[in-house]
Amino acid sequence: MTRISIQRHYAAMQPLVKLGEEIRARGHLDAKLADLVLMRCSQINGCAFCLDMHSKDARAAGETEQRLHLLPAWRETKLYSESEQAALAFAEELTELPSHESVSDALYERLHQHFDDAAVIDLILLVGLINTWNRLNIAVRTEGGHYKPAAH
Repeated sequence: MTRISIQRHYAAMQPLVKLGEEIRARGHLDAKLADLVLMRCSQINGCAFCLDMHSKDARAAGETEQRLHLLPAWRETKLYSESEQAALAFAEELTELPSHESVSDALYERLHQHFDDAAVIDLILLVGLINTWNRLNIAVRTEGGHYKPAAH
């Protein structure tokens, strides 16, 4: 049961939509990496709507079923590049954020081996954005399973 119609109040969400478009348009983050980060954060938060959306978008953009299925256990496989692993670890820590000490210097340095400052800022914004969308969709109980991806 949806509590509030997201579509009816979509105009209020335009700043979030625009931020997502701007992050993608800047091109500091690979599109496949962005999809993996969006999915992983949504898995942690348990947002069915966002998982439905981003898994379908990732598939439409050419992501493999195997990588999507193994994403919750990304540490236990060699299917993800070093840069993807660093970004996923960073995204997980920012999503879970148990303390101000969460993002260790070692993790930050690992991330910086693969990404420049502009990409790190976009990754932080992307994680913050998907966490906001997850919380919004969970709060209003947006139902997953009906999303149709745009043509790629």
